[in-house]
Amino acid sequence: MVVVVLAAALPVAGTGNILMPVWYTRVTQVGTGITSLQQITEQNNFVFLLFGLILLLFVGALMDYFPGDTGPRIVQGATVAALLIGTGSQKKNRSHFFVSIVFVVLMLVMIVAGSLIDRAGFDYLHLLILLSFLVWMTWLAVRQVLFTGSITSNDIVGAICIYMLLGMIWAILYLILAQIVPGAFNGVPHAPWLENFSTAIYFSFVTITTLGYGDVSPAIPLARFLVIMEAIIGVFYMAILVASLIGVRMSIRDAERKQ
Repeated sequence: MVVVVLAAALPVAGTGNILMPVWYTRVTQVGTGITSLQQITEQNNFVFLLFGLILLLFVGALMDYFPGDTGPRIVQGATVAALLIGTGSQKKNRSHFFVSIVFVVLMLVMIVAGSLIDRAGFDYLHLLILLSFLVWMTWLAVRQVLFTGSITSNDIVGAICIYMLLGMIWAILYLILAQIVPGAFNGVPHAPWLENFSTAIYFSFVTITTLGYGDVSPAIPLARFLVIMEAIIGVFYMAILVASLIGVRMSIRDAERKQ
């Protein structure tokens, strides 16, 4: 998947600096192919979602190794692929699937429009659309994990997906704040959000896991508030929800063995 996304970012003869149409067509085809590798059901949908999230994190980590605009374009491609995979995980419910498709289309429109005309304001809309999609996917995952009755192995994978989605939601919040208030974070330069994407992801997951290396830190009160809230939610989530899910799953398995 990563190899195909990287290949899709290579120059295309005759297109000049505008690579978006062919590039996004390829990414869309790859994402659609992945979601159709096997029938997606409520018993395996979180596996696909987890794959999409890991893909986005991995490609974001590679962004700094590519010169010029190639890195940001690769991140955009991975974002679209992750959105498609997340959308495919909701194929069973038509209304949820339709809403997710709308988010993907909006994301594509904002990326293409931002690459063709003045980008003023498009960065904020791009981030808000991405944030809305992540919140939407988190809500759907929470509903399936917490309100389906019995706990399955897919639900435990879903709990991991929720944890990763929370980290990515806060990363987007940090990027929005860094765009609005330059210098909101020590160690994060004032630059287009795509250039700070990997740093924001890194800082968010360092915060939610309470590692706190200190190379990136909040510099203003609002940034500190966001960091505090993420740390609190991360600790309580891992301590309560995931432990409860595993405990219930083990109890059900023990009861089945006794019968």
